[in-house]
Amino acid sequence: MNDVVQSHKRIEFVRRMDDGGRRKALMEGGGEQKGLEGTGLKLQVNRHGNLTSATSDQSFTEILQTIKASKKPAVIKYGASWCHVCSQMLPAFCQMSNEFPMLSFVYADIDECPETTQHIRYTPTFQFYRNGERVDEMYGTGEERLHDRLWLHS
Repeated sequence: MNDVVQSHKRIEFVRRMDDGGRRKALMEGGGEQKGLEGTGLKLQVNRHGNLTSATSDQSFTEILQTIKASKKPAVIKYGASWCHVCSQMLPAFCQMSNEFPMLSFVYADIDECPETTQHIRYTPTFQFYRNGERVDEMYGTGEERLHDRLWLHS
């Protein structure tokens, strides 16, 4: 079972890894993540301004157009508020946005953007874009897997 322990300046996540072991990840910072308020978690502040959240189909379409026009590498995380796995990966996704400032990070909740995310079959799904074109896709969890893909596409 996953435990979440909250304190004033940190959140401690204890999660079960695929190999059956347990691992703790500490996130310092204390500030809430701008644009991801609906998650119910206090997440590390995004230092580079490269993390945005799609709050509607219209905003998601605008974000996609911006990504395609900028030609900047990007990753979109599709998730849902009711998905426990998505909630487990969200802190790592936010933390990695600080580690990879050259990438644009986007979070799209499939319930808030139903029309533009109807093609998503699994949550979480990560799509990677380069030069405005989708070049890769990853399903499920795995912080190391995600980190490796981000490194590859940055």
